[in-house]
Amino acid sequence: MHLPHSTLKQEFVKKWIMGLQRCKFSNKNMSIFERKKAIKLSADTAMASARKGLTCWSRALISTPDRSAVPTTTRRASLACKKIVKRSRRIRRTAKCGAARKRQITRSVAQCLVRKRTQILKSLIPGGEFMNEVCLIEETLDYITSLRVQVDVMRSLASASVRASEPHN
Repeated sequence: MHLPHSTLKQEFVKKWIMGLQRCKFSNKNMSIFERKKAIKLSADTAMASARKGLTCWSRALISTPDRSAVPTTTRRASLACKKIVKRSRRIRRTAKCGAARKRQITRSVAQCLVRKRTQILKSLIPGGEFMNEVCLIEETLDYITSLRVQVDVMRSLASASVRASEPHN
């Protein structure tokens, strides 16, 4: 399932260059936001196609042509986390029972936290809504690796661009 880091990088660069060539950046009326969105979309598509459909997240990215259609849940996720913390504090204050009751409450709070965090993770990974927990962890690791490759390539391009624009002595 995992390609070597350098092979994945090469495959991503090849696919991304092809995708960028297909984009219509010649339109002078294109705003910076529109250019950024087009570059990001082509990078996501290139990364997914570099994985050759071997992962659920890559198939989900390829099947969702417009990434803006995928809901972002970071605000809801942070609100949910705050609610969980408040609830656990309230439970801790009111639970002045025996040790068994405290363990039961701790267990239920932990299960709730795990369930909420799993839901958040499922919303962050493309196609994650349809995965079980084990598959979700494997896909998350692969997705993070792929995002890391994407960032490395983009940083290299940015560095090369800066070096090219510097005056030569």
